[in-house]
Amino acid sequence: MSHPLQSKEWGEFRAENGNLVSRVNDFQIIWSKIPHTPYYFGTLLKSGIPSKTDLDKFKEEAKKINGIGIRIEPNEQHGDVPAGLVRGRRLFTPQTFWLDLTKSEDDLLKNMHSKSRYNIKVAQKHNVKIYEDNSKFDVFWQLMDATQKRQGFYAHDEKYFRNMWKHLKDKIAHLFVAEYQNEILAAWIIFKYGDIVYYPYGASSDQHRNVMAPSLMLWETALWGKKQGCKTYDLWGVEEGKGFTRFKEQFGPKLVTFVGTYDLPISPILYWLFRLTEFLRWQILDSLRHLRGIWAH
Repeated sequence: MSHPLQSKEWGEFRAENGNLVSRVNDFQIIWSKIPHTPYYFGTLLKSGIPSKTDLDKFKEEAKKINGIGIRIEPNEQHGDVPAGLVRGRRLFTPQTFWLDLTKSEDDLLKNMHSKSRYNIKVAQKHNVKIYEDNSKFDVFWQLMDATQKRQGFYAHDEKYFRNMWKHLKDKIAHLFVAEYQNEILAAWIIFKYGDIVYYPYGASSDQHRNVMAPSLMLWETALWGKKQGCKTYDLWGVEEGKGFTRFKEQFGPKLVTFVGTYDLPISPILYWLFRLTEFLRWQILDSLRHLRGIWAH
């Protein structure tokens, strides 16, 4: 199944952002330099499942650029993973929600939790307006910056988002805003690729939460996807216990589980040293995040 992260535009964006990009047998590998070393580590995200022959080609490519390993996270629910791979640390969540856009509007509404239907009506009653406006990137970034600071999660920096938007806008990426009384309360970047729409990035204001703008935003972007002839709305990620997961779940989507995350070691000693430092880094980051949560309360 094709995915925007395997698109030519995504590769061009990552190259401008400082990564090396390889195309090997129709697979797109993004290489990141390991700080203070001459080595690179690759990621192959949201692709098909590579074959043993593909893995051999990946190894040849890696040796050309000092690659010590590749993390592979297929966008597939089923399939046999070839020998030679080891379990890796996940990058995306192993599950997502898919909303079936082939259903009628009435059926989509019936499948929702009653709370979601109610929230959509509340937003409509307050005359919240949802519309696409690709000139509003600065507003999106302001809301994204405020959202990540308010909620204490790790997100990409402004350069990352600006370069992504530069390469994907009007081709894959579309920016929708929710407006209430001339104030933008939410801004989402939606991807459309093939017959699937995706919700990868969303930001919102802490003001006027009572008008339920995000609920109407999800509903209207789903209807937009239907009008574009798309069959599925990928709500991009599930994490148990998280508020954004409960929000998505109430719209009645199907839970989808992918085959998992695997690594292809190229230089075994350097690869396992990388895994050790990766583990320690995330232990430190998780501890800092936990402390920040305690301080916030």
